[in-house]
Amino acid sequence: MKNLMKSVTLTDLKTLEIKLISKPVIRKPGDVLLKISAVGICGSDIHYFEKGKIGNQIVQYPFTIGHECTAVVAEVGNQVTDLSPGTLVAVEPNIYCGHCSQCLIGRHHTCLNSTFLGCPGQAEGCLVEYLIMPQECCIPLGKGIKPIEGALIEPLSIGAYAVQLGGNLEEKKIGILGSGPIGLSILQALKKFQPATIYVTDKRGYRLKAARTLGSNWQGNPESIDIVKKIVEEEPDLLDVVFECCGDSEALDQAVDLLKPGGKLLLVGIPETNHVSFNINSLRRKEICIQNVRRQNDCIHEAIKILKANPIFAETMVTHHFTMANTAEAFELVSKYQDGVIKAVITF
Repeated sequence: MKNLMKSVTLTDLKTLEIKLISKPVIRKPGDVLLKISAVGICGSDIHYFEKGKIGNQIVQYPFTIGHECTAVVAEVGNQVTDLSPGTLVAVEPNIYCGHCSQCLIGRHHTCLNSTFLGCPGQAEGCLVEYLIMPQECCIPLGKGIKPIEGALIEPLSIGAYAVQLGGNLEEKKIGILGSGPIGLSILQALKKFQPATIYVTDKRGYRLKAARTLGSNWQGNPESIDIVKKIVEEEPDLLDVVFECCGDSEALDQAVDLLKPGGKLLLVGIPETNHVSFNINSLRRKEICIQNVRRQNDCIHEAIKILKANPIFAETMVTHHFTMANTAEAFELVSKYQDGVIKAVITF
């Protein structure tokens, strides 16, 4: 048993089993052996759980998913200088090569040779007791952040990166379509830039309540009101920037309608289909700028700062706690949006 560990393994659609597998060992001098502390369930994990794929990333069973985690350093390779056993770290799930054309210009998130935790065909995920990662993917959390809170760093870093791509947002009028974990992360990251007004939409009332708690100025449910009509009544000159965070085709249309000429649409949500469409006439006439957001790039330290400065964020986001033994129950709850879930975290 000494050389074995537990892994939560996806063995079929909507089927998770706990299995005993070999415990990993350090083989490269720059690697770190991590003892997993907490894992957050992401929307992409739910895609794999329910559909078995995202786009052309298709699960081959058995497979371990999960990529949002905190861990304690258990052992380090002989070339690791900045980490020591016992250090609590946030894990950057993107393992980049550091020498391709994208890495050399600072775009580690679009590395041509990257592997990503819990991504089919790339790397097994972090729903395991122990994990090996390169030292550059292990970021010390420092004092004041608990393991469960630290599991929010990965989605919060995506929010920080999306806001960075939004440009100068001071005094801007902003929309966030979809107030799940990523939408709320964007909302929290926005606050330091003091936008004029933030409008948030979602189909679930409890998530709109969370958005209000975290500082949005207006909340609306597109299933009960015409959100475009209502926001335009408030803002006849329309919005400067819209973050689309739900991957829904209807939300894409709403975003285009809400943006002023010269406005910017940031696509953060992952659609369930490979193809989406826009009203090209509106896009052209308004000269809308469309910016895709691919995960995050060098924003983990900013996410840590945001988390430390805003304890209400973790209190609002983490609505459910599970143990490793109850992971299947956690996935069922999140996939069905039960019990007011925003972020479920599994502790080890």
